[in-house]
Amino acid sequence: MSKSIASERASKGVRLQKAMADAGLGARRDCEEMIVAGRVQVNGRVVQTLPCFVDPASDVVALDGEVIELPIPEDSADSSTTQAASKARAFIYVLINKPKGVITTTSDPEGRRNVIDLVPTSIRRDERLFPVGRLDGDSTGLLLITNDGDLAYQLTHPKFGITKEYRVLTTGLASDEQLQKLRAGMYLVNPASDGTKTSKRAAMESVRIIKRFVDRARGDRTMLSVTLREGQNREIRRMLARVGLKVRELERVAIGPLRAGDLKPGQAKLLGKKDVEKLRAATLGSD
Repeated sequence: MSKSIASERASKGVRLQKAMADAGLGARRDCEEMIVAGRVQVNGRVVQTLPCFVDPASDVVALDGEVIELPIPEDSADSSTTQAASKARAFIYVLINKPKGVITTTSDPEGRRNVIDLVPTSIRRDERLFPVGRLDGDSTGLLLITNDGDLAYQLTHPKFGITKEYRVLTTGLASDEQLQKLRAGMYLVNPASDGTKTSKRAAMESVRIIKRFVDRARGDRTMLSVTLREGQNREIRRMLARVGLKVRELERVAIGPLRAGDLKPGQAKLLGKKDVEKLRAATLGSD
């Protein structure tokens, strides 16, 4: 999209990634990646440069060639239209306990089981839900599924600093020196969509030893408790590898105030008003 079009949208309209998130396509950061990858078209033209502004009432936005139905903001619609849209669209929040081997995506061309498959059909049938953040296929634990783009943005963007807690089983007996390096932080190299590489600092908010296992038959192991405020791709695995510890098992046990409770692997539960209010309060109190 040209600069003139982008500047024109700045005066009226919303950011493209926000409009996409509000339509239930993913968290804002996920939508930004879709845009930069060249998968999004506005009025028939591919957009890869941000910021880009759109008018949900008149612009046609498509993802991979499929037109997206964009919700119209309150200030762009008359009150009756807004009230009708509000009643028609209710936000849904589902907490799942992801088992190993299930991938964090909404669909997969290879037909592998994904996290949306864990949500009961009665809940996901009429809504476009998406996962908030990621857990790689070998990792297990808590993941939030929703259609609330704003809350997803707050739970994943670094400036809100929502903590995620993990239980990590590693090979070997972790030392205090290794833990100190993890707390101090390090730079991790990440490939960009255009083929270039960037480095970004990573540090654990907290890391402590829960238990060391001395086992001649199976090999020595260490169970760690790790807390992150910002997660890069496979950050825990990459950081531990840098200090000489290999991950054997990795489970997310908390997202902000949410914990699994009696939620078993593969199960899902619809969050009630109190749990959602706790999540929102966590984003407000993280400044």
